[in-house]
Amino acid sequence: MTSILYLGGTGTISAACVRRSIERGHDVTVVNRGSARRALPDGVTVISADIHDAAALTAALGGREFDTVADFLSFTPADLERNLGVFEGHTGQYIFISSASAYQKPPARLPITEQTPLENPFWQYSRDKIACEDLLFGAHRERGLPVTVVRPSHTYDEQSIPTLGGWTDIARMRAGRPVIVHGDGTSLWTITHSDDFAVAFTGLVGRSEAIGEAHTITGSHAPTWNQIYGWLADAAGVSSPELVHVASDAIAALTPEIGPTLLGDKAHSIVFDNSKVQALVPEFATTITFDEGARRILAHHDNHPEAQVVDADRDAQFDRLAAYAAAVG
Repeated sequence: MTSILYLGGTGTISAACVRRSIERGHDVTVVNRGSARRALPDGVTVISADIHDAAALTAALGGREFDTVADFLSFTPADLERNLGVFEGHTGQYIFISSASAYQKPPARLPITEQTPLENPFWQYSRDKIACEDLLFGAHRERGLPVTVVRPSHTYDEQSIPTLGGWTDIARMRAGRPVIVHGDGTSLWTITHSDDFAVAFTGLVGRSEAIGEAHTITGSHAPTWNQIYGWLADAAGVSSPELVHVASDAIAALTPEIGPTLLGDKAHSIVFDNSKVQALVPEFATTITFDEGARRILAHHDNHPEAQVVDADRDAQFDRLAAYAAAVG
């Protein structure tokens, strides 16, 4: 039985991986601070500790070692150095969750593969992930750190709405108000359900062939943004949503907090080649397309009124963007 420690374990991606690990018969332990965003399945051992406190984490682990450590919580080299101080030498595989947003933006060619350069001048999050990868692969070359890097792109579950406004967009649709879509809505966007991602991820656990390698895990489903918003509208019971298209540069200028993730990722057509991970995990495939995903999202939110949170600031920003679009014609 493979023992695996998840740093995290209740997020959009990691919760699905934990469930899949239990289904595969892994001995699963999760470290978090007790503020679980998603329920953990039976059979999971939970260690309550602050991942940012190396001494407290070491004490909470009590000398346990693991076949695999899956790090969903390191975002900067400082995060990684702290965690490697705890786990290096105590695990046979350290899986780091990077990001497909680290790939060259805008991409020079499609599909994106693991050989695509890592460079993102727009988004600090992506540059930090690149720096983390540099640190890890350097440690692999210099001292044999048994690292595996995975690069997910836009991965979602029923609790997450993959649009600029999240539930605010759904509320605007249902109220007959304009919904902002970046660009002309025709760019292709690879979107992956977390349950599909988990198949590939857990298939890499314990695989010696994955050590020292990076793998893209995104699936093959790449609808347009107009389709994504349209499927959400259908699931929300809105037959003719008012989609207002605004240039990505204009959105970034008028709503600066959206700019980095938009210009550094979502503004471009993004399609991936997953053949590398599929060579090791042939059962990995896209089984949940977003038409079905949208129905699951709306069913969840309609059954959980507490999740129907409208962001007042973002709502007002969308009104300004809609007015801007009307003014520029």
